[in-house]
Amino acid sequence: MIGYLAAGANHFRVPAFYVQIIPPYFPHPEILNIIAGCCEIGLAILLIFTKTREFAAWGIIFMLIAFIPVHLQMVLDSPYKLSGSIVSPIILWIRLIVLQPLLIWWAWWYTDGAWGRKNV
Repeated sequence: MIGYLAAGANHFRVPAFYVQIIPPYFPHPEILNIIAGCCEIGLAILLIFTKTREFAAWGIIFMLIAFIPVHLQMVLDSPYKLSGSIVSPIILWIRLIVLQPLLIWWAWWYTDGAWGRKNV
C-alpha cells in the first residue's frame, strides 16, 4: 500500500520522469501521467479498508496490465537512459517478465479469486 501511495505521489513530484517513459504512440503523456498518479494514490488508499480491498486489488491488476506497454517500450528502446543513468536490457526484461507478473499475482492474492479466500 505504501509503495503505491509513494509511486502515485511521485507522478506529481517528478512528472518528467514518468512522462519520458510513456510510449510515443500514446497521446497526451502529461495527462496520462496525472491519471496514473491519481489511480495509484486512490487504489493505495482503497487497499487500507477491508470493504474496498478487493476492488483496489482488481484496480491494481488492471493498472499493472495497462502499464505493460511502458515496460515493453523501455525494453525495445534499451539500453534505456533514465534520469542520467543507463538501465541495462536485462534489468528491463526482468522488470517486464518477472516483476510485473509477481505484482499482478500479489494483487490477485487479495481478491476473492485467490484460492476462494475471503477478506484477507
